Amino acid sequence: MDLNIIQVIAIYALPVVFAITLHEAAHGYVAKYFGDTTAYSMGRVSLNPIRHIDPVGTVILPLVLLAVSKLVGGGFIFGWAKPVPVNFGNLRRPKADMLWVAAAGPAANLVMAIFWVLMVKLAFTKVLGDFSLPLALMGAAGVLVNAILMVLNLLPIPPLDGGRIVVSLLPHRQAYLFSRIEPYGLFIIIGLMLLKVLDYVLWPLVKVAVGLLLTPFGISDVDLNFLLNVMHR
Repeated sequence: MDLNIIQVIAIYALPVVFAITLHEAAHGYVAKYFGDTTAYSMGRVSLNPIRHIDPVGTVILPLVLLAVSKLVGGGFIFGWAKPVPVNFGNLRRPKADMLWVAAAGPAANLVMAIFWVLMVKLAFTKVLGDFSLPLALMGAAGVLVNAILMVLNLLPIPPLDGGRIVVSLLPHRQAYLFSRIEPYGLFIIIGLMLLKVLDYVLWPLVKVAVGLLLTPFGISDVDLNFLLNVMHR
């Protein structure tokens, strides 16, 4: 079964949009819980994807990367939503609570990845008849996208969530020095991507994460890879 680019985009659309936007909404929700209502007052603590969509990061870039992946193979499919505004100074314990606000995004991706694993499991039962294969393909896309975003965002590079977690855990002086990397963080990430360093670092971690997600539900990575190959060959 060969799928054209339009079909692949249709399969990935829902997992990608929700993986990116719910990641951001989770930051806003946890920030509100710990005392910062900045995002809440701006209507950003919402499950409505429209409130979080960035035209470039949520739509254009993922579609371009998906098309490249379909045409030439390989590469990461990722993007970003409009960052949820968080005033860390408003948190009850700014440095300590920063950890939970930062970790909320990857945690949301973990929950969504588990949801999509369950969809793959449901599809394999074939109780949905002709809808089983489309659901299996969408589930496989959802698992992959959320695993990538979870692992990528946990890299210890500010302003990624992993960088903020490191800042929260370090002693004050070291945390201040480390946080000064943040203005250059995006350039560091792009440089690592262009140099293919991210491929060597992230893919093994993503494969481990996917394996840990699949195993409890009796799904093998062979099954998942088969579904992904259907979409990208």
